[in-house]
Amino acid sequence: GGCYAKTTALSAEAEPEIHAAASRRDALLENVTFGGDGNPDFFDTSKTENGRVSYPIYHIPNYEPSGKGTHPTNCIFLTCDAYGVLPPVSRLSEKQAMYHFLSGYTAKVAGTERGVTEPEATFSACFGAAFLPLHPTKYAELLEQKLLNHGTKTYLINTGWSGGGYGVGSRMPIAVTRACVDAVLDGSIESAQFRQHPVFGFEVPTELPGVDSAVLSARNTWPDKDQYDATADRLAQLFKDNYQQFLTPGVPDYSPYGPK
Repeated sequence: GGCYAKTTALSAEAEPEIHAAASRRDALLENVTFGGDGNPDFFDTSKTENGRVSYPIYHIPNYEPSGKGTHPTNCIFLTCDAYGVLPPVSRLSEKQAMYHFLSGYTAKVAGTERGVTEPEATFSACFGAAFLPLHPTKYAELLEQKLLNHGTKTYLINTGWSGGGYGVGSRMPIAVTRACVDAVLDGSIESAQFRQHPVFGFEVPTELPGVDSAVLSARNTWPDKDQYDATADRLAQLFKDNYQQFLTPGVPDYSPYGPK
């Protein structure tokens, strides 16, 4: 009932609650050095970029003591797009949610796996293929049933790159990600106008509270729009190639709900 968080560049300004939880005396730090004042130095990566902290749930001020809740109104898939193609937030239909759940697209980043020094695009079914004892489609069927039974909406939030891919663009500001999550949780995103992404087909809000409207359209953040289009087509093909493994007899085919 707690958290196992990365600590690299953890700051009170960007992530006040996690920083405070990690700095308490009963937090368990891993691969983190200490400064001369006896406090952890989250910016020292001389040993490794894979600094971590484990802390009990009660370190977070608004935790729920029972550890229980109702069925969720919203479901959020997190991805880290190293290509800089995906928008910071998009709304998925139930079938699109199944496609992206099975695809599990994200990026390996430095400090998460040995030998990874720069982001690498990867697909991990259900966003956790290594931990699945059953075939991924079994979990997709179960998730789809729960989404439909409880009227849960699904969103894809990209914490990766904006304005270009890795080496050209920059990481999505955490303030933007937080504003997108807040808009999903408080329901304000449902009041926004949406447009359909021309390649991936999901719905992208045109404006959200606390987010520069230009950032919501990934294409608009790229100086070279033709390069964005080419990169979007390249990423779409990676999705299609990866999804071939799920095109088997007797299994629902969600490929029509993926990229064009």
